[in-house]
Amino acid sequence: MPYLEVLDLHKHFFKKTGSWFSSSTETIKAVNGVSLALEKGEILGLVGESGCGKSTLSRTLMQLIAPTSGSVILDGVNLTALQLEQGLAKIRPLRLDFQMIFQDPYASLNPRMTIASTLEEAINRRHPQISKDERYQRIVELMRRVGLDASIMKKYPHEFSGGQRQRIAIARALAPEPKLIIADEPVSALDVSIQSQILNLLLQLRNDLGLTMIFISHDLGVVRYIADNIAVMYQGEIIEYGTAEHVFHNPQQDYTKRLLRAIPQLPNTDQPLVHAVS
Repeated sequence: MPYLEVLDLHKHFFKKTGSWFSSSTETIKAVNGVSLALEKGEILGLVGESGCGKSTLSRTLMQLIAPTSGSVILDGVNLTALQLEQGLAKIRPLRLDFQMIFQDPYASLNPRMTIASTLEEAINRRHPQISKDERYQRIVELMRRVGLDASIMKKYPHEFSGGQRQRIAIARALAPEPKLIIADEPVSALDVSIQSQILNLLLQLRNDLGLTMIFISHDLGVVRYIADNIAVMYQGEIIEYGTAEHVFHNPQQDYTKRLLRAIPQLPNTDQPLVHAVS
């Protein structure tokens, strides 16, 4: 059985059009029949242009918004059915098992909380009964794991660079000990050299912790660097799916070919720019 299984998932929004005396309802199919399967420890790259439905799909998988229809099954638990039958209160404890890393770490971190407080809050969600000393040791270990020195834990988000803040956001996502990470454009706001560092960190965390991950991006070059398999999304649907090498070397869809042509290349090579720094 796949670790994460998405079956015929739909998320539709309804928009009123026209005037007050003559109106109609337009259906926007943000996610339209998506099916995916991830094995434990797999990184799936989800790629597509802005507006194709990637972020809506990620928020539906995270149970932040309810799907119109379809199922999301994580480690044998049908999260969609559970939410429909028992409501968000039943889903909330299970959210410890799936966490999200956002594009803008500054917006996702509380500016009034120190890094230690941010991580302690996330740790307490999984381990509310542990002692203060144990919490401190877990904070130190989390910071070490993402490449940060524990001596800075009393600082605030504004005191860090973009790359450091993204490492902090990754540490916070790891703090509840999740089984699944959804990373929504986590490097698109960073310089190329920092992008490479964060991608290598995510790969190392997958290897060390056995994480299953969905990595969302509009950049196929970045996705190829990190993903085992790639799903190409267009107008709410998955139009191409395969191993990273197969999608790169034998794309079937014209849309995928256009995305490939858009990848910045190093001068006089065929290597994507993200490979410039390792």
